[in-house]
Amino acid sequence: MTSKISNAAEARALLSAAAVRAKANELIALAERDGLSEWTLHLDALPACADYVGAIVRQRYPTLDVPFHARWRHFVFAGRDLWRETANGAHWRDPHARARAAFDLAITSVLLDAGAGPAWRFRDPNTDIVAARSEGLALASLRLFEWGGFSADPADPLRADAEALARLDAASLGDAFQVDPRNPLQGLDGRARLLNRLGQVVDARPDVFAREDTPRPGGLYDTLRARAQNGKLPAAAILDALLDGLGDIWDSRPRVFGVPLGDCWPTPNYGYVPLHKLSQWLAYSLIEPLQDAGIEVTDIDGLTGLAEYRNGGLFVDMGVLAPRDPEALARVHDVSDPIVVTWRSLTVALLDRIAPLVRERLGVTAEQFPLARVLEGGTWAAGRAIAREKRPDGGPPLLIHSDGTVF
Repeated sequence: MTSKISNAAEARALLSAAAVRAKANELIALAERDGLSEWTLHLDALPACADYVGAIVRQRYPTLDVPFHARWRHFVFAGRDLWRETANGAHWRDPHARARAAFDLAITSVLLDAGAGPAWRFRDPNTDIVAARSEGLALASLRLFEWGGFSADPADPLRADAEALARLDAASLGDAFQVDPRNPLQGLDGRARLLNRLGQVVDARPDVFAREDTPRPGGLYDTLRARAQNGKLPAAAILDALLDGLGDIWDSRPRVFGVPLGDCWPTPNYGYVPLHKLSQWLAYSLIEPLQDAGIEVTDIDGLTGLAEYRNGGLFVDMGVLAPRDPEALARVHDVSDPIVVTWRSLTVALLDRIAPLVRERLGVTAEQFPLARVLEGGTWAAGRAIAREKRPDGGPPLLIHSDGTVF
């Protein structure tokens, strides 16, 4: 395995779900030969892990009516779908306008979804709901969106515009997210810069983001709608468009032959390792707005599982993965460190391995229960549950410095 990339075409080849899965399979094959420097693999622990996940699925969804893993789940509190309440009260002229607004919300909210840290909370002034972590970030971003915080038009608050995103500062974002010394949010400055770059990139790519309107993230809906064939669009095509259109938003990430690689990391022993976690999380989250607008999204398992700390933590806490150096769990790591990069890639491969085991335990088929349902049902919730059992703060087993743009 070499880290050398010879040309731009080889760099662009790393920008796909297929590339994420291929590298993950390469690394887990190496782990099965005990060939990784950072981790040992214990596949004999995977059946018990599948038992645990299956029990979590049945506990959360007794009828196995599991929705897709998507940002939309985090807008639901105590049975109330707060986004749907807002959307149903809006007066859009057609389903396409509603889809653009949903894209605007999903894109901004997902990009704000990197780990919040254990101390931060958001109290919703509308409902008095108090939420933390991903749910809290979702709720805070939803309210900021509804208030017109991303809109350049005061008369049309339910939108995100390139102009407004480009000028948003950390202080304004911190105010909206109720950040203060007693309520710290990890990576606040990084989140604001990411939204600024989103605005700049959206403005610079009208071919992707301004087909029917002024430049806005929701313009991507029109691009994907135009790419659908006979009303059908493969899920991987959503990711391809995101990686192409949003590649330049990522700061301090590898760029090779002018190609921004995003969440793809060079390692000394295993070459470049593509992961594209936030982009794939976003791709999953754009499926439902497309379907609501009448576009059938196909081959959803063409996307991969998500290389993030809940899924990855599940496999460490259940003994499927163990660091070669036991002290590694006591140190804080950067997201670019090989131990973190390989952990995340192995997580992708192990999600593919555990999915059929979970289906067996639930008595469902791959068609009935695609990977997006396994994640939601599922591995993400199980990762959170086992973390709470193992650690008082419910944090991941591996300590990672967050810049607000990965986890």
